[in-house]
Amino acid sequence: MAIFTDKSTKLLVQGITGRDGSFHTREMIAYGTQVVGGVTPGKGGQTFDGPGGRKVPIFNSMDEAVAATGANASVIFVPPAFAASAIMEAADAGISLVVAITEGVPVLDMTRAHAFARDRGARVLGPNCPGLLTVGGAKIGILPGRIASPGPVGVVSRSGTLTYEAVHLLTRAGLGQTTCVGIGGDPLIGTNFIDCLSAFEKDPATEAVVMIGEIGGTDEQQAAAFAKSSMSKPVVGFIAGQTAPPGRRMGHAGAIISGAEGTALEKVKALEASGITVAKRPADIVGLVKAALA
Repeated sequence: MAIFTDKSTKLLVQGITGRDGSFHTREMIAYGTQVVGGVTPGKGGQTFDGPGGRKVPIFNSMDEAVAATGANASVIFVPPAFAASAIMEAADAGISLVVAITEGVPVLDMTRAHAFARDRGARVLGPNCPGLLTVGGAKIGILPGRIASPGPVGVVSRSGTLTYEAVHLLTRAGLGQTTCVGIGGDPLIGTNFIDCLSAFEKDPATEAVVMIGEIGGTDEQQAAAFAKSSMSKPVVGFIAGQTAPPGRRMGHAGAIISGAEGTALEKVKALEASGITVAKRPADIVGLVKAALA
């Protein structure tokens, strides 16, 4: 089992002919993801050359692509100025999962895009996120598939690079994963910690969850309260920025400290008060997960 995506997912790539879109499309196909088409306005009727001689059709619009392929997911590799429009076009075409990799999307644009997608029942992951990877099922985005292995641990993180590090450490220790999700670090994201924790709680294959947060905002505190009230599975946490000097901001736009609420100390206290074991450094995650599973 998994959350949000699996082998049956049919994926469209918005921006498939761009530099990043074309590179990561080949990586997603190589992993085994069902990439059924791409969308680049003005290039409809052409094909994209994937690995192993795979030919992927390109369409001018999402409506046309969904009608022709039956796709139910999309991943967005378009410039920031057009990313929100791409999200809304995907949602309007009936896509149920929209993964926005693009960084630097204007916040006001995302305010409209998130509301539009919600009204149409579409889940948005991101923007400014690495996507998600269901191990052995589907890879949507830029998470490197080679570092993951199948197993009982779900991973959710605000930080892309810390997602990679945690997954790599777990795999080296023989602790495989179900689904690894990077939710993104922007102020307005479509899928948050609670959404992922809730999905992992319902997934029978997930036996423990690793949740990686960072300084700024209060998402981690809210997730801790949810875990305490609504989860039966153990959660291991890590907060990036524990050694940051006072007043220091992380690189993400969403990592803005307001008073004491967004500090690492406040977040660690909230997690521990909710029964979540918190690692002092990423390397400690493995031992805590082993203990939780035992």
